[in-house]
Amino acid sequence: MSFVSPLFLWYFMPAILVAVLVLPRNWRNGIVAVGSLVFYATGAGAFTLLLLACMVVNFAAGPALEPDPWNTHLQARRRWLLIGVVAFDLSILLVWKYAGFATEQIAWFAQLFGGDFPIAELALPIGISFFTFHHISYVVDIYRGERPALRNPVSFGTYISMFPQLAAGPIVRYHEIADQLPQQRSHRLDDIAAGFPRFALGLCKKAVIADSLAPMVDACFSTPPEDMTFAIAWLGAIGYTLQLYFDFSGYSDMAIGLGRMLGFRLPENFARPYSSVTVTEFWRRWHMSLSRWFRDYVYIPLGGNRGGAAKTYRNLWIVFLLTGFWHGAAWTYVVWGLYHGVLLVAERATGWDASPRTTGARVGRRVLTLVLVVFGWVFFRAPDLGYAFTMIGDMLVPDFTGLSDVVEAALTNQRLVLLLAALAVFFLPAYPVTGPLLESARTKPAATLRVAVMTVGVFYAAVLVATGTFSPFLYYQF
Repeated sequence: MSFVSPLFLWYFMPAILVAVLVLPRNWRNGIVAVGSLVFYATGAGAFTLLLLACMVVNFAAGPALEPDPWNTHLQARRRWLLIGVVAFDLSILLVWKYAGFATEQIAWFAQLFGGDFPIAELALPIGISFFTFHHISYVVDIYRGERPALRNPVSFGTYISMFPQLAAGPIVRYHEIADQLPQQRSHRLDDIAAGFPRFALGLCKKAVIADSLAPMVDACFSTPPEDMTFAIAWLGAIGYTLQLYFDFSGYSDMAIGLGRMLGFRLPENFARPYSSVTVTEFWRRWHMSLSRWFRDYVYIPLGGNRGGAAKTYRNLWIVFLLTGFWHGAAWTYVVWGLYHGVLLVAERATGWDASPRTTGARVGRRVLTLVLVVFGWVFFRAPDLGYAFTMIGDMLVPDFTGLSDVVEAALTNQRLVLLLAALAVFFLPAYPVTGPLLESARTKPAATLRVAVMTVGVFYAAVLVATGTFSPFLYYQF
């Protein structure tokens, strides 16, 4: 079930909100947990059993991972239990997401020597990368003593399976939401009033902009390499840069708005990343919940920046190699992650990770950062490395060939207008960020934007959804 499907918008979401609003306050977690499993089962089917199995293992391990200051002899047992549970969680992810990729590489090597090796073909469970990271956050935070284990399976099920963030984030670390799970907020109408504008903003981003740009982007990235031109390559790269942002930030806005309507404060995931003046700043603003997760559970445990420059660079490389691989089992994602790792190491080594002070320098660095990010998205979207390098080569060599007939047909007047409107995100200031402003600010500009989004924007988005022009969120595949 997608947030932009008629089933969700006109039946599931209203039913959940009415139930939370009219039923006793202490039923909230149960309503959210059961509704979330129904939400997941409609899209994942039998994979719901896999999710439940992972939940049982991590919930059962939680109490035994709590530190006991009066019994230091349990430390080794706790450590081995943590290793075992994390290994279990990662093994589920590795098998279902990466078995096919691994066997493809083995089969390729086997063919070099005249051998044969079967390739595993496993369907990818929806949201497996996200609920795996939630489980790891849960057990690690308990082991560190940051929060106690949950004894109530309903509260645990609410955290792991909460439908706003289950399929594509944001990644909610356990210590960020643990204190919210037992709270039964009394101002439920206020939560709905605050969360709906944020949800509406995300719906407009996704249905009006991202989905409208998708056919044009698909046409560019479907162009045969021999027919690729300078214009097609840049149109596809910029179009995808905008499509991905409005699709994923739109999902995040919808998830945060839904969470607020249910009485939860989910973490922010985007803060105008295309306004960054360095790649380092870009990663503080893009998919912020993923960056924070890798910082807390990988980068800092590896030593962070405490062991000198060489170890810091090594840790950055490891984190971004894993970041790329987390997004998908393909060499394009690995190269994309390493590409960003190289950029961050280069910025740190040269001092370019610091924000420039003069206006001219900031403008120049902002343009450079945006161009570097756009090139990176080509690896992210391309079907394979060969296609990515071909497309980047065409982006670097101007020609006067123009667009192909197929791309011209996909670039309708409506999409051209939306493309030009979406380009405004490249020129906006870094602050204020629209989502939080829309959700909580009481200023006149915020109120005007709120009314516009909830009337004209939602109406147009609803028409698009009703006509069946919506598509799955891009991050569902991860």
